[in-house]
Amino acid sequence: MAANKGMVAGSHKRNEFVMIQHDGDAPAAAKPAKSVNGQVCQICGDTVGVSATGDVFVACNECAFPVCRPCYEYERKEGNQCCPQCKTRYKRQKGSPRVQGDEEEEDVDDIDNEFNYEQGNGKGPGWQLHGQGDDADLSSSARHEPHHRIPRLTSGQQMSGEIPDASPDRHSIRSPTSSYVDPSVPVPVRIVDPSKDLNSYGLNSVDWKERVESWRVKQDKNMMQVTNKYPEARGDMEGTGSNGEDMQMVDDARLPLSRIVPIPSNQLNLYRIVIILRLIILCFFFQYRVTHPVRDAYGLWLVSVICEVWFALSWLLDQFPKWHPINRETYLDRLALRYDREGEPSQLAPIDVFVSTVDPLKEPPLITANTVLSILAVDYPVDKVSCYVSDDGSAMLTFEALSETAEFARKWVPFCKKHNIEPRAPEFYFAQKIDYLKDKIQPSFVKERRAMKREYEEFKVRINALVAKAQKVPEEGWTMADGTAWPGNNTRDHPGMIQVFLGHSGGLDTDGNELPRLVYVSREKRPGFQHHKKAGAMNALIRVSAVLTNGAYLLNVDCDHYFNSSKALREAMCFMMDPALGRKTCYVQFPQRFDGIDLHDRYANRNIVFFDINMKGLDGIQGPVYVGTGCCFNRQALYGYDPVLTEADLEPNIVVKSCCGRRKKKNKSYMDNQSRIMKRTESSAPIFNMEDIEEGYEDERSVLMSQRKLEKRFGQSPIFIASTFMTQGGIPPSTNPASLLKEAIHVISCGYEDKTEWGKEIGWIYGSVTEDILTGFKMHARGWQSIYCMPPRPCFKGSAPINLSDRLNQVLRWALGSVEILLSRHCPIWYGYNGRLKLLERLAYINTIVYPITSIPLIAYCVLPAICLLTNKFIIPEISNYAGMFFILLFASIFATGILELRWSGVGIEDWWRNEQFWVIGGTSAHLFAVFQGLLKVLAGIDTNFTVTSKASDEDGDFAELYVFKWTSLLIPPTTVLVINLVGMVAGISYAINSGYQSWGPLFGKLFFSIWVILHLYPFLKGLMGRQNRTPTIVIVWSILLASIFSLLWVKIDPFISPTQRAVALGQCGVNC
Repeated sequence: MAANKGMVAGSHKRNEFVMIQHDGDAPAAAKPAKSVNGQVCQICGDTVGVSATGDVFVACNECAFPVCRPCYEYERKEGNQCCPQCKTRYKRQKGSPRVQGDEEEEDVDDIDNEFNYEQGNGKGPGWQLHGQGDDADLSSSARHEPHHRIPRLTSGQQMSGEIPDASPDRHSIRSPTSSYVDPSVPVPVRIVDPSKDLNSYGLNSVDWKERVESWRVKQDKNMMQVTNKYPEARGDMEGTGSNGEDMQMVDDARLPLSRIVPIPSNQLNLYRIVIILRLIILCFFFQYRVTHPVRDAYGLWLVSVICEVWFALSWLLDQFPKWHPINRETYLDRLALRYDREGEPSQLAPIDVFVSTVDPLKEPPLITANTVLSILAVDYPVDKVSCYVSDDGSAMLTFEALSETAEFARKWVPFCKKHNIEPRAPEFYFAQKIDYLKDKIQPSFVKERRAMKREYEEFKVRINALVAKAQKVPEEGWTMADGTAWPGNNTRDHPGMIQVFLGHSGGLDTDGNELPRLVYVSREKRPGFQHHKKAGAMNALIRVSAVLTNGAYLLNVDCDHYFNSSKALREAMCFMMDPALGRKTCYVQFPQRFDGIDLHDRYANRNIVFFDINMKGLDGIQGPVYVGTGCCFNRQALYGYDPVLTEADLEPNIVVKSCCGRRKKKNKSYMDNQSRIMKRTESSAPIFNMEDIEEGYEDERSVLMSQRKLEKRFGQSPIFIASTFMTQGGIPPSTNPASLLKEAIHVISCGYEDKTEWGKEIGWIYGSVTEDILTGFKMHARGWQSIYCMPPRPCFKGSAPINLSDRLNQVLRWALGSVEILLSRHCPIWYGYNGRLKLLERLAYINTIVYPITSIPLIAYCVLPAICLLTNKFIIPEISNYAGMFFILLFASIFATGILELRWSGVGIEDWWRNEQFWVIGGTSAHLFAVFQGLLKVLAGIDTNFTVTSKASDEDGDFAELYVFKWTSLLIPPTTVLVINLVGMVAGISYAINSGYQSWGPLFGKLFFSIWVILHLYPFLKGLMGRQNRTPTIVIVWSILLASIFSLLWVKIDPFISPTQRAVALGQCGVNC
C-alpha cells in the first residue's frame, strides 16, 4: 500500500469516508545452484555415499561431519554412538535400524528398517529402486508428507538449472533429469544388519574393499556423464574440490535453522532427584504435622497446617512444569543462505509489527518514537516489514509525534545500516557508556555520529515542544494544520483514523532507498459499544494489517519496548520458517529485559526467575506462555486454525505421554483410522484446518465453508476474508489497491466484531485484563506449540516501574486478570480437555491463574509469628530428635532445590532472593486486593478501571522515581504485618525477661519465625522510608491503629482459653487477681 499524503478517517456505520490534511512484492527469482562434489569419510577415508533419498548421507544433523554409512552403523552399534566432532549423539537415519537409547519417533514410513523388518532380503523398503516420475508428482507428494526433513547434498551430483522459490512449505530441490542419479532413484546400497556381526560383512577385508572400489568406479562414471552433459559445471569441479566453499554453503543452507541445547544431565538429573526427595519428605512432614496437634493452641495449629498444605500444592504447580528445561540456539547464517542470499530477491516472510499506546502523557511520545525508529531500522528487507502504531487514545500528540518520527527516520535508518550500530533506538544508543569506536573502521564514522547526535537532539526538542503544547487543551479542541478539527477530540466518540506515513511511494531516505511501511491507526469508538481495551485494539490491528500488507507473521511490542537487537526478526524466523517447526509453532516468545532499574533491583522488576527458569522449563513441554510483548505470532494461529499435526500429536493426552514421553507408535493404517474418526469436542476447535487451505484458495472446492459462514466467523469484509487464505502473506491478486483504505476503515469500525468470533475464538481473546495469558492458552489448547527464544544479546528492552506504588499497581492488574480467568469458562482447571494440551502445560497455566489465592494463607502465615509471641504459644509442639530430622530435611531440600535451579539456569543468588522477597510483598498487598476485586467484578458486576503503568519519571536524576512516594491502599496490609511482628517481638522478649532463663529456648524459634517475615518485607520497608528515610504519617497511623486494635482484641479475647477454663481461673484467684 503506498503512503498517502493525507490521513484517512471515517465510519462504516455512518457511511463516512474523508481524507484530511492534503499536503506487491515482485516474484522471487530462481536461484542457480552451484555444482557440488562428493565428500570423504573422515574415519575410513572412503566416499561418504548417498542416502535413501539420493542426497548425500549425513550422519550428524548438527555439524554434518562427513562419515559414511558403514562407519555410522558401526559407531552406533559398537562405539559410543556420538559424532567425533561435536560429540552429539547420533540419531537414527532413514534406512538404519534402531539401537538401544534411540528416541521414540513419529514417522511411520520407515518402520520396516527401524525394527529390522525384511532384513533377510538385504534391503529395507526405503532402499528399493523406484521408476522415474514426474517433477510435479514428486513435489506434490513431498508437500503432503507428514514429516518434512531438510534435504541434504547429493554426493558427487552436478546440479544445474534453478532452484524453485524457497519457502517453509517448498524446500526440496529437484535437479534436472540427467544420466547421473535421479533423486527418486537412490543408489542401491547394501544394508548392514545390526543383528549380525559386522565382521561377517567383510569389513577390512579384500572382498569389502573390492565392492567399495566397484561402487566408486560407477560413481566416477556417472560423474563423467554429468560433466559432459553440463560442461559449465566442469570448471567449478576443478577449482572447488571435494570440500569447497560452495559445497559447504549449500550444505549449511540445508541444515536446521535452530537446535535444542539440552541442560547437562549431571545438573538436571540431580535436580530431579532432589525434587522427588523433597516430595517424599513433604509427605512424612505432613504425616507428622497432622498426627501431632498442639492441644493448647489448636486454632493456631490448624491454621498453620492449612496454610502449609496450600503452600505445598502451590509448590507442586510451580515445580513440575520445570521438570524438563531446555535452551535453544539459532543459526542466522543458515537462514540467510536459505532465504536471503546476496544478489538475489529475498524470500524471507513478510512481518507486520504492532506497537500499542493509549495515553501519551503516561507513555511519553519520545519513548514511542524510539521504539518505532528501532523497528524501521531493523535488519530485515524493507519491503518485508510494516510497522503499525495503534493509538487507542486518539491523541493528536501521538499523531504529530509519529509524523516527526517518520521524517527523522529518513536520516536515522541509513545511518544505522551503514555503520551497523546496536541498539537502533537513538535515545539508548547515544546513552551507552561504551567505546563506540570499537569495531568501527569507517573514517567518517565519528563525524557522522556527531552530526546524527545533533540531529537527534533537535528531534527531541521538537517532540518535547509538542508535549509541552499538549498540556493545555483548547476549549474548542485540537485543530490540524489545515484548520480541520482533529477527529479524535472526543476519545470516547470518534471515527476510525488511518495515516500511512512511510512505505511504497512514501518518500525515500537520505541515501535514496525505500523505508519500511509506517501506519498510524486509531480504531473507531462510539458510545454503547464494548471496546475491550488492549485486546480490542490488537484485533483491530490484525484486520487492518491484513487488508493493507497481510504479513504472514505478526510481532507485537509495547510502546516502551524497543528492538535492542536488529536481528530480532531473523531470530524469530529461524523457528517460524523452519520446515520442521514452523507448521506447529503459534508464536515465538522473547524474554523481557529492562533498562533503568536500580542496581539491586529492589522490587524484582527484572523478574529473572520467571524468564530464566520457569519459561525455560515450559519450553521443554509445549512452550512458554505469552507475556504480552516481544512475541512473534503465526497469523494463521491467531485466526483460530489448527496446526498441522503428526499422528503422534493426535494421540489422546495421557499422563505417560505428557510426563514420560510418547507411547510406542502404531502402524500406519491404525493411525489413519484414528485421525479419521477423531472428532472436535469443543467450540474452541476451529471450523476448518490449515491443511484444508493449503491447496490454494483459487480452488473453490477446497473452501469448506460457505461465504455466509466465513462472514459469521471473520466479519463482513471480502478483502479480509480473502487475505486469510494467503498463508504465505501478501495481498490477494484480485484486490483493487484503490479500495484498500476504505476497506481498512471498515474493518476497524466499532461494530465490525458484532456477531463474529473475534475475541472468542479468533485474535486476542476477551474476558480478562491479562488478555495475553488467555490468548496463549487458547492456542496451546488447540495443539499449537510455542518456542522460547533467548539469544545472547536481548532482542527487546523496555522500561519498568521502579516506584513501589506503581510496581504494586502493575502486579495488581496482572493478579486481577488471573482471578478473572479463574472464575471464567476458560479456566485451565476445566477447559480444553480435547487431548491437545499437555498435562504439565496445563499445570503451568493453573499455577498462573491460582497464584493470587496464595495471598490469603500467606497473610495468615505472616501474622502467626506475632500471635505466637503475644500469646506465648506456638504452632508446633515440643518435638523429638526424630521429628526434628523431618524439619531439617525439609529446609535442606528447599534450599537444595533453589541452589540446583540457580545452577542449571545461571540465575544469581541475589536475583533469586529478590524474587522471594517480592513474592511476600506482592502476596500481602496486590494479590490480596486482586482476589477481592476479582470476586466483586465477576460476582457483583463492579468493574475496576484499567490503569496504564506510567513510563515517565516526575523527578530528575538517576532512579529519582525509586524514591517518590505515591499513596495507595495497597501499602496498608504489608505495613500492618510489619508493625504486628515488631510489636510481637517486643512483647516476646519482654515476657522472656520477666519469666527467667527457662523461657529463652522456646523464644528463639518464635523470634526466628518473626525475623524471617521481616527480612522478606525489608525492601518494602525501605520503599516506605523513601529518600528522606521517613515513613509517611498516614501509613504509620493506619498501620499502628490496625496493629493495636488487633493486639488488644487478641489479649482481651484470648480464643485459646475456653469459657470453662476462664471461670475456673476466676474462681481460684478471684476477680481482682
